[in-house]
Amino acid sequence: MNHINPFSTTPHRSNQQTVKVTGEETLQIAPDQAIITLGVVTENVDPKIAQQENSQTIAQIIDALRKMGIPENNIKTSDYRIEPQYNYVDGKEIFHKYKVLHMIQIKTNDIEHVGAIVDTAVKQGANSVSNVHFSLSNPDTYYNQALSLALKNAYKKALTLTETLGTSLHPLPVQIEELSATRPPIVLQASTYMKESSAPTPFKPGELAITATIRVEYSY
Repeated sequence: MNHINPFSTTPHRSNQQTVKVTGEETLQIAPDQAIITLGVVTENVDPKIAQQENSQTIAQIIDALRKMGIPENNIKTSDYRIEPQYNYVDGKEIFHKYKVLHMIQIKTNDIEHVGAIVDTAVKQGANSVSNVHFSLSNPDTYYNQALSLALKNAYKKALTLTETLGTSLHPLPVQIEELSATRPPIVLQASTYMKESSAPTPFKPGELAITATIRVEYSY
């Protein structure tokens, strides 16, 4: 919680009354970047074979993504695990095989082609799609806009109240308190992905709600 008092050089007169109001503004903004989390799961009784198969498939996926124009520094490993798998027979734990999981994150500003990116990865052997995370590359720009509009909203409320009382409102706030900042991302969850259709997978991220709320004290 932030307290902003840019008018601290102006003394608050003891004979003045004050009014406190809240101001809020929400902007609906289309996301301009996406982070896609997907990967490869391989299984084999020999961990080296499972690991080799996994590495080969991941390399194919990354190569295909680079050919789509995605920079290599926009592709990174988010999770890598080698885990033994067991079956339970008559209450006993019996080794079955090894599972190798390698998940990568792909960052892109080409929102229109998120579906094509996923489809390309799946075509190259990706068999697990965790989620697609839509967000803004510069959320502060929009939040500051919402903050400015929230202040105007608060001023209108205070002006309405003082006009109703038949008195004059001092336009400079005595104090401004920032109450909250809401900038949630849009996350589309997915699971193990198997695609059969030749049509691109459609992803509709919608819009992000950027909300600013402040409490303002005015004198009158």
